[in-house]
Amino acid sequence: MENKLKVQIWSDIMCPFCYIGKRRIEEALSQFEHKEAVTIEWKSFELDAGFIPSPEDNVIEHLAEKYRKDTDWAQTMVDNMTENAKTAGLDFHFEKAVLANSHNAHRLLHLAKKYNLANELEELLFKAYLTDGKDLNNLDTLSQLGIEIGLEAEAVAQVLHSDAYSKEVKQDIQQANAIGVQGVPFFVFDNKYAISGAQPATAFLQTLEKVWQEGQFDSKITLVNSTTENSCDINGCD
Repeated sequence: MENKLKVQIWSDIMCPFCYIGKRRIEEALSQFEHKEAVTIEWKSFELDAGFIPSPEDNVIEHLAEKYRKDTDWAQTMVDNMTENAKTAGLDFHFEKAVLANSHNAHRLLHLAKKYNLANELEELLFKAYLTDGKDLNNLDTLSQLGIEIGLEAEAVAQVLHSDAYSKEVKQDIQQANAIGVQGVPFFVFDNKYAISGAQPATAFLQTLEKVWQEGQFDSKITLVNSTTENSCDINGCD
């Protein structure tokens, strides 16, 4: 089979389940016989496009206010998320996290996609926010991450100091809305099957094998695995 098996992933840097989902599909690909024929395309999704960050922001207080719960509830939610991340080999540090508006990060990802470096930048952005506590509102921080994966400094500066790729970010979100994406991460396999949420690696592996065996690609998407848990939507993470 000469066809490339394309997997599109809608995600937001601010979504912890998206990082977990990244690890889970990577685990599935490591077990997939035809992994060399799989291509990954990252797609933009903004959980809170209108969010205006402030230096006083605190993850625990932000979650408590968003869900109208107390801070003890929010702390428990964060602790559970941290433990969940460990099952995927990730080390989350929400106590260091700097809440951010992810729009500029998404624009930079579109530049990285142009040079086939989106997966590398996606990894660094997730780690910067969820593990290292870096401020992704800061253009210098974003610039450093872009340069680290091999993007030219001048190209990065041109994007970050303009509105370049804002249209592409919006188009990704419109496409997500058109196919009924309710939360992220959301995975589409060759425009035929979809998985919603950070499912176990076995779910991804089974879908990869199913698509490969069928060998025919359909424009109608069938949701084969979905959950209201292990994903984030505009109202928060479950």
